[in-house]
Amino acid sequence: MRLPRPFYQLPVLFDVERLQAEVAALPAEAWVAHPDRLRGNSAARLISVDGAETDAVHGQMLPTPWLMAMPYLRQVLAGFGVVWSRSRLMRLAPGVGVPEHADINYHWHTRVRLHIPVFTQPAVRFHCDGQSVHMAAGEAWIFDNWRRHHVENGADQDRIHLVADTTGTASFWRFAYGQSPPRDRWPTLAWDPSSDPELLTENDQRTPIMPAAEAQWLVEDLRDELSLAVDTPEARMRAARLNLLLESFIQDWRQLCALHGTGGRGRPEFQRLIHAVREAAGPLGEGLVMRANSASALLVLEKRVLQHLVADEALSP
Repeated sequence: MRLPRPFYQLPVLFDVERLQAEVAALPAEAWVAHPDRLRGNSAARLISVDGAETDAVHGQMLPTPWLMAMPYLRQVLAGFGVVWSRSRLMRLAPGVGVPEHADINYHWHTRVRLHIPVFTQPAVRFHCDGQSVHMAAGEAWIFDNWRRHHVENGADQDRIHLVADTTGTASFWRFAYGQSPPRDRWPTLAWDPSSDPELLTENDQRTPIMPAAEAQWLVEDLRDELSLAVDTPEARMRAARLNLLLESFIQDWRQLCALHGTGGRGRPEFQRLIHAVREAAGPLGEGLVMRANSASALLVLEKRVLQHLVADEALSP
C-alpha cells in the first residue's frame, strides 16, 4: 500500500519480555523457509488460510496452532481492532538481509504490513526509499512497501519480527497518521492472563471474475504511476500506446461483465481478452516503469492485474 511517507511509528509499546518468551517457546518445526527461498530467511505462520501451513492469500484466514499457543501475541494483534490477513513471525539470520525490492503484487494494493520487533539489535536496519530506521523491540511500525526497500541484519543474532497484514480501519489510520504524544506518554499493552480475545481475520473469497470497477481501479492506478526510464520519443510513443491499450481493455472488460456477470459464466471470453492484452502489451514495455519504484510496467500489469482477473476454477466459490 502506498503511504504519504516511507515510515510511520505507531505510538504504542508492547511487553518485550512476554513477546520474547512466547516466541522462544516455539518448537523448531514451526519455522519454515521463506516462500522465495531467500538465504537466511525463515518464518513461522501465525494467520493463514484455514490456519494451515500455507502461504496462500485467498480464503478464510484463521489462527494457526502456533498462534493459538501464544496468548500475548493474540492480545497484541486483537488490540489494534483491525481485520488481519496473512501474518507471520519473520526471522532473519545474522549477517544476511532481504534484498532490495518493491511489493507489486495484487495482495499489496490495499494492505499494509505491521512490524512489531521481538528479537533485534541496533545493527538491524530497515531501509525504504532512501531512509533508514532501527525498529526496536516492542515497538510498532508500518512502511510504504510500494517504494523500494530492503533489510540488513548486521547483528550477531537472529532478528525476529511479528509481521501482520491488514487493510486497517478508519480509526487505525487516524492512529497511524495522527500527531503522536511524547514517547513517555505512549501506552504499553500489558499481558493479561485472563484475556482470550477473538481475532478478526479476513474471509477473502475471490469472485470467479473480477468486477469491472475493481479492474478499472487497478488499471487506473497503474496508469497514474506509468513513467519513462529514459525520456525518448520512442518511449513516449510506447507509453501512449500502452495507455490506449489499457483504456480499451477496461471498456471491453466492462462489457463482458455486463454480458456475463462475475459468477464465472463466459470464462473463455474473459480469458481470451486477457491473452489479447498480454500479447499486445508485450512489445510496448521497453523502458516503461512505475514512477515510485522503477518496477517494470509490464511486470506490475501482470502481477497486480492480469493474473487476478479470473480465479482458478478450483478457487471459485
